[in-house]
Amino acid sequence: MMAALRFCLIKIRSFFNNTCNPVFITVGLRLGVERYYHYFTQFGLLNKTGIDLPGEAGTIMHKMEDMKAVELATVSFGQSFQITPIQLATTASSIINGGNRITPHFAVMTSDREGTKIKKFSYPVTEHIVSEETSATMRMILEQVVEKGSGKNGYVEGARVGGKTATSQTLPRGSGRYIASFLGFAPANDPQVLALVIIHNPQGVYYGGQVAAPVVRQLFENILPYLDGKMENSM
Repeated sequence: MMAALRFCLIKIRSFFNNTCNPVFITVGLRLGVERYYHYFTQFGLLNKTGIDLPGEAGTIMHKMEDMKAVELATVSFGQSFQITPIQLATTASSIINGGNRITPHFAVMTSDREGTKIKKFSYPVTEHIVSEETSATMRMILEQVVEKGSGKNGYVEGARVGGKTATSQTLPRGSGRYIASFLGFAPANDPQVLALVIIHNPQGVYYGGQVAAPVVRQLFENILPYLDGKMENSM
């Protein structure tokens, strides 16, 4: 199934640049409910991330038996189901980092007053969410989104940035209320940092590539020089 997924990505990569929803719908319908649900499960989207904070919400998704053509079509381009921002960031990270789903966490270790390490924490890692090859393909596609597609406002001069825009309607339909977002990562060829900006009910222009991507660009303009210096000092 991973080979089939990579083949689909290669075939539709040119449509990623401008978020062509009809293409995503076509791909979803061709995959069918059972296979689409399999991927949704494989990516870990039906479970909580397990982050070390209380009160994490779970995904709200159609039951497989209730998914018909309309539900499958809307899910294929990212609507009619709900996931948390930390779930989105965790899943996106696993797809671009080589295929390892790492449990997000804040705690690294405990130490005493003198700074002596008492305990180092470890967290579950699920390997092979996607293959290394598929992960590399996704990094390449998402870098093109920023280079010449809908995410170009997330581009940082002199850096390799990948990312994806999103613009979704909120209920009720036709209310004129939207959620604009952009998820970016850098460096695109060897991701070290990921940022997700979500803007609820933007006024006027409401597309993720126009209102959320610039915020990620500003974040990266401050983060990447620091990251470069830290990496140089560790060598």
